[in-house]
Amino acid sequence: MMISKVSIFRFHVVSNSLRCIRSLHIGSISCSHVHAIIMGPPGSGKGTVSGRIVRDFGLSHLSSGDLLRSHVQNETEVGKKAKRYIEQGSLVPDEVMVDLVLTELKQRTNSWLLDGFPRTVSQAEELTKNQTIDVVINLDVPFETIIERIKQRWIHFASGRVYNLEFNPPKQPGKDDITGEPLTQREDDKPETVRARLKKYEEETKPLIEYYRILGKVQSFAGTETNVIWPVVKKYLEENYFKNK
Repeated sequence: MMISKVSIFRFHVVSNSLRCIRSLHIGSISCSHVHAIIMGPPGSGKGTVSGRIVRDFGLSHLSSGDLLRSHVQNETEVGKKAKRYIEQGSLVPDEVMVDLVLTELKQRTNSWLLDGFPRTVSQAEELTKNQTIDVVINLDVPFETIIERIKQRWIHFASGRVYNLEFNPPKQPGKDDITGEPLTQREDDKPETVRARLKKYEEETKPLIEYYRILGKVQSFAGTETNVIWPVVKKYLEENYFKNK
């Protein structure tokens, strides 16, 4: 029996409504659990916005990249499988990433924010079969703005902490806030390299955004400054999912 995208969408609308109704019965006017995906090109401020969503709304942040690195480091079964592809310089196949992320999500009963997954329509379809997605937060930042922004980016490699001299500067110039160790710039933050990465992101992400747009899940937030985009994202989440906050 074939199930259409429309049928899947109707099921998830009903499922999401029931979750919200249960919250209303206990006096809360927010959804009991919120399952969100955040998308945005490299340098769009996605990390900053994700951190603020986690801070203000209590969602757990699940980064597929961090999850993959953890499994490889801990030499789990799926980690060993992924490591073989990484060592060959190949992309980790969809089925491996799907297994990795879905296994983790099944263990999380609270609200979560998914970052870095899905990356393909195939991954998105598997996610739809197994989890209800409430909203896809899409950060729409002009590419030229991103290129200028990345020029200002400095990184503490040991921890992965990222600073921006314009809107998220370190407390002391050139030093990490936590360790005091020196910050550096990455070689692949050069403008020509960034342009190539952005073009690749656009090509890969366009079908994915269209997939979620058909399902009625995409909320795009356009702007050139993270501190301007963030209040709009926050207001949207407050009004639609966290009215009791």
